[in-house]
Formats: sequence, C-alpha cells, structure tokens
Amino acid sequence: MQQPIIPEGFKLGHCNDEYTGVSVVLCDGGAVGGVDVRGCAPGTRETDLMRAEKAIDVVHAVALCGGSAYGLEACCGVMNYLREHGVGYAMGDKIVPLVAGAVLYDLNGEGYHYPDMSFGAAACENASASAVRGAVGAGKGATVGKIRGFGFASKSGLGIASVRAGEALVTAIVAVNACGDVYDVDSGKIIAGAKMSDGSFLDTAGCIVRGDFMRLMTGGNTTIGCVLTDAKLSKLEANKLATLAHDGMARAIRPVHTDMDGDTLFALSSGKKEAQFMMLGVAAEEAVARAIMDAVRV
Repeated sequence: MQQPIIPEGFKLGHCNDEYTGVSVVLCDGGAVGGVDVRGCAPGTRETDLMRAEKAIDVVHAVALCGGSAYGLEACCGVMNYLREHGVGYAMGDKIVPLVAGAVLYDLNGEGYHYPDMSFGAAACENASASAVRGAVGAGKGATVGKIRGFGFASKSGLGIASVRAGEALVTAIVAVNACGDVYDVDSGKIIAGAKMSDGSFLDTAGCIVRGDFMRLMTGGNTTIGCVLTDAKLSKLEANKLATLAHDGMARAIRPVHTDMDGDTLFALSSGKKEAQFMMLGVAAEEAVARAIMDAVRV
C-alpha cells in the first residue's frame, strides 16, 4: 500500500481539544458528492441534498464531527469561513456554501465537550494537502469495542488510506468510533476492540450472538468518513461509490451498521481524471478497509 495522499482538488484540516474535534474536507471550486447512511442512529446534515435525484450537484465541504448532534454546530463555522472567502452557491446577491456533515458520539467525560463554530472555522484555516491522521480532529475522542463500557474499549482515531485506480486516486478518510471490533483484513484477526479483564479481545460479534450484549451494552458509537477521488463522477456515480465504500467498512468492523451506530460515508469527486467506475468501486472498498485499520494503529 502506498502512503496516504489527498487527491488533487481537496484539502483536509483538523481542529480538536483534549476531548473531541472536527475534520473538514474542503473542495476547491466544489465537488460532485454522494452519501450513504447505513447506521441506525445517525446524526447528519445536508445528506438529502447529496442524493442522486436532488437538483444541486456540488458541495463545497464535508465536516466529520465529534460531539454527537451538538457537533453539527461546527458545520456553521465551516459555512461562515467559506462565505467569507467567497465560496458557495450563488443565490441572487447572496452566497450559500453547501456543507454536508456527520457526527460520532464521543461525549464520554464529565460535561459536554463538542466542536462548535470556532472549531469548524479553525479546521478550515488548518486545511492543506497533507494527510494528517491519528488522534486528531474527529478521531480525537474515538474508541472501538464498547460492549463492556469504555473501561474495556480500545483507543482509536482517524485513519487515511489511498488506492490507485488506473490513473485516478481514491483516498478514504475515516473516523472510527465503532460499537464493534476492528479486524485486520489480511489476517482476519481482531486488532482493536472490546477486551476481557486479562486484556485479550472479547469478540463483540460472538458476544452479541450469545445474547450477552443485553446485560453489557453501553456507550455511544458511529464510524464516519469520506471517500475522495480525482476521477470524474456523475452525482449518481458518487452516490453509488459511497454505497460500495461501505463494503470496506463491513470487511474491517464487526458488527457494523448496528442500531447503536450511525455509520455514514460520503464520496466526493473533483473530476480531474478519467477512470473506469468498477475500478473506483473496488478501490473505494479497499481504501475504507485500510483506513479503518490505520485509525487504530496510528
């Protein structure tokens, strides 16, 4: 696997404190976007706008936010930043930046710590072509495997992985805060997740099948991410790419898309290069799976 690269036409920025944060993808000049929400407990913004049958075919940014639903406030900071820089959809004499977003639940300490408007603006200020990852932005407060509570969960973060699809590049940026365990897709072994008292992995999926989760299940979850490509895509294809990308999530997280998760993936195209769509779909699946592994390793 190659080192993660942010494709041409995009920038990535983070802002976080010691508890939580936001990660923002800025789309130079706007990007064709799609989305697929699979988790049963989502917190999202402007996802309907991105569906294939809706009229507007570009978005200007995607925000991945901690803080549960409170964290959606960060999207307004992104909007203000873009408006101040003249970026947005022209509506008469007004500019309306189109900012999609999704949140994960990391309200784990005392009080309410969530990324507000200032976090969103700061993440935009910090945006660059560098693939900064780890315990940053939306990944700051992330954990995985919370079936026994946070005391037995594993630390996670935000992972990035890139896969070539002919001349095009597909890069997945994923903040991993799953209810389930994370698996190495090559070995099939758990590499992060719920732990036993002796530090070994519990096997969350097996625990649920046995019915043990009824007395153990606690905590908030959700894995959110964005698949970026410099390949040309229609809005319909961008939505399909987001759907195919969820296959990567299913390869690396078990269980996934549960009623305790709000799993959401966006797909964005800067339209710089030609590529065969099937290649892009397979690359997106692989990139998401690798980004999830990266999130618990960096």
